[in-house]
Parts: sequence; C-alpha cells; structure tokens
Amino acid sequence: MKKILLSGLLIAPLWLFAQNTARQVAISKQADALAQKVISWRRDFHEHPELGNNEVRTAGIIAKHLQSLGMEVKTGVAKTGVVGILVGGKPGPVVALRADMDALPVTERGALPFASKVKTIYNDQEVGVMHACGHDSHMAILMGVAEILAGMKKDIPGTVKFIFQPAEEGVPAGEEGGAQLMVKEGVLQNPKVDAIFGLHINSQTPVGQLTYRPGGTMAAVNDMKITITGRQAHGAYPWSSIDPIVVAAQIVNNLQTIVSRNLNITENPGVVTIGAIHGGVRSNIIPEKVEMLGTVRNFTAADEAMFIDRIKTIAIKTGEAAGAKVEVQIPYSNHYPVTFNDLALTEKMLPSLQATAGADNVKLKAPVTGAEDFSFYQEKVPGLFFFLGGMPKGEDPLKAPSHHTPDFFIDESSFALGVKALCNLTLDYLSMKK
Repeated sequence: MKKILLSGLLIAPLWLFAQNTARQVAISKQADALAQKVISWRRDFHEHPELGNNEVRTAGIIAKHLQSLGMEVKTGVAKTGVVGILVGGKPGPVVALRADMDALPVTERGALPFASKVKTIYNDQEVGVMHACGHDSHMAILMGVAEILAGMKKDIPGTVKFIFQPAEEGVPAGEEGGAQLMVKEGVLQNPKVDAIFGLHINSQTPVGQLTYRPGGTMAAVNDMKITITGRQAHGAYPWSSIDPIVVAAQIVNNLQTIVSRNLNITENPGVVTIGAIHGGVRSNIIPEKVEMLGTVRNFTAADEAMFIDRIKTIAIKTGEAAGAKVEVQIPYSNHYPVTFNDLALTEKMLPSLQATAGADNVKLKAPVTGAEDFSFYQEKVPGLFFFLGGMPKGEDPLKAPSHHTPDFFIDESSFALGVKALCNLTLDYLSMKK
C-alpha cells in the first residue's frame, strides 16, 4: 500500500480517509443532532459577552460542561482560560483544539432577540460589549466537539486537549494574556501537544464552505505609538510654533510610501494604518504635543523588520525637518507573529477537510491582513488554522457586515460543519501512524 513522502515526513495515504467514512457519517449525524444545543450555547455567550481577561461567567459555563463530560479540567489558566483533557482509551499522540473567548468594545446595532445589551467603560469611554468577531461561535462549536469526542473516549487513540483561551483581541493596558500567556503557563505541555487545530468563522464566506492557506495565512501585527513634540503657540501666529499637527499630517502621508515604494507587493502584502490622532483642545491654539496610534501588518520577518526600520526613520526625520522631536514606540502594547500553517500538516489534513465539506467546498484562501494570536501556539507546535463560512447563502460578500462592526452577523446553520471538521481533523490525525 503506497504512502506519500513529503519533505521527509510520512503523509497518510488517501485510503485512510476512505476507511474512516463510516465514522465520519456517524459524526455527521451526531453533529446535526447537537446543532440546536450548539446554537443555544452560542446565543447565551452572545447575549452575555465579556472582554479579554474578564471572561468569568463564560469560563464558568465552559468548565461546568467539560466537567460534566468526565474530563480533567483546569481553570484560571492565563487569567480566565479553561483547559479540558480527554484521555482516549488507546495510546497515541496529543491533539489540541483551541477556541477564543473574549468579546469586543463594540455596541451591537442588530435586532437579534439575543443581542447584547452589556455596557462597560473602555479607555475612559462608555461602550457596548459585543461578540463582533465570532468568538461566541468558536466556543459553542468546540463545546459540541468536546461532547461528541467524550462519547467516543474508549475508541480514541490518543489524547485531546481542549483549550478555551481568553483575550485573543488583546488585554487591558499593563496586563498579560491571550495565547502568549497560555503558552508561557505551559498549556502545550503535560501532556505535550503534537499538533494544534483551530477555526475562525467568517461573515463574508458562504455557509458550507471551508477555506485554508498553507504557510503564512494571517499577518504578523505590531501596534505603534508616535509622539510628536513641538512648540505651542497662538493659532493666529503659527510662525511662533513648531506645529505638531502639521508634522503628524506629513508623517501619515510619508508612511504610505513604505508599502508603495519599499515593499515588493508581488511577494507579500503589507499594511501601515494610522487609526487615531490626538492633539489640541481649541481651534486657535497650536498644541505642544500630538499622539498617533497605528497598526502594522506583515507576512515575513524580513518585511516586518524593514517596516519597523522605515517607520522609525520616516517619522523621526520628518519631525527633525520641522524642528520637532518624534518618539516611535513599536510595538507599543502588542505583537502577534504570522499565523503560519505548517506545510506538511496542512497537506496531510487537507483530505480530512475535503471529506467533511466536499472537495468543491474547500477553497484556497488569499492571505489575510488580520492577525491571530493562534500564531503563538504555531511557533511551538505544528498547527493548522482554517476558516468556516458563516455568511447566508446568496448574499454579496462585499455587502455582508464585516468583523468588528456593530452589524456583524453569522448564520448559525454553519456551526454543524465546524463541529464535524474539528472532530474529523482530530480523529484522522490521531489515527495516522506517526
């Protein structure tokens, strides 16, 4: 029986996946039967969202569910994270499955009966709290996966580690959190994880589709703070000032030349965005100081280093040309590496995704300039991160509300496919001879 050798690694033969057809049919039936329960969990999480490092209620619900399935459960991991360990009845590798738990400081605008009405103070402003990126869906899906796999415990050849992670969207100022802290606290050890899988629902991909990309899938991200100090003056006498507002405007424009003139866009994309500028209190006063906040996205370490160097040079030298002092802090408060899907693992598991959704419904995806802290796990163990369609069929992807917006919407009929995909990836991987 012929097997495939890729880059020195033994790749599972296609007959293995065909051999698992009966099991996949059984999982499909169980996932469909569990669909309404998964939807109910998701709606509860959606109605009661919690920000990063504050997912106390959320964690309690998850821990109670995992405990009811007979797992060893650890709570308080990386602040509020929950980890369940399912030891199969047969020896074998260890697979980790990850779902993120936190919501966003976004005020929901939709008319869902389970819409969030939660309010909080964020950056000194009252805002709503909303699951505007689908993390409520991810948790509910993984809870469904846990229930199905726990019911197959005696037949599982290995161990499954269920990671419910807080603070994927970032942490409050001065705190640690997210995947980086989970790794630091040893979530990939005891038992040692051999591979990790994760999914992200997408509001602009049709229900029924799975998308993936080998290698660099989501961008590395650095945030930045640029502080410009000039000389304050009356707005009527600008010649008496060193105007930091004018310098800020010049820096914004000049930074865009990095992508247009320094980046080889035929190889990798890149982004420099200034998202906030703060300076001044009155129309006729030129202020002394302006602060700018921005984000930088790259897909290779070389591009990331080049961007950081150019940002510092451009900002500082633009300020010097006007007589202003410029300080650049990058990263300012967070940095995520590239979400890099292990090439061998992705190729090895692609037949599993195709068998689950149908080959025509598994699509190769373009690079995503959004970022994911799933990348911290992938720095330590081979990982595969893929996307689950959540847009109602027939809608225009260009008009469907995007993530991180008040109108973000997910078609709940997509959840069963997510449950099936993670179950099949796990069992197919564990069934392969290492």
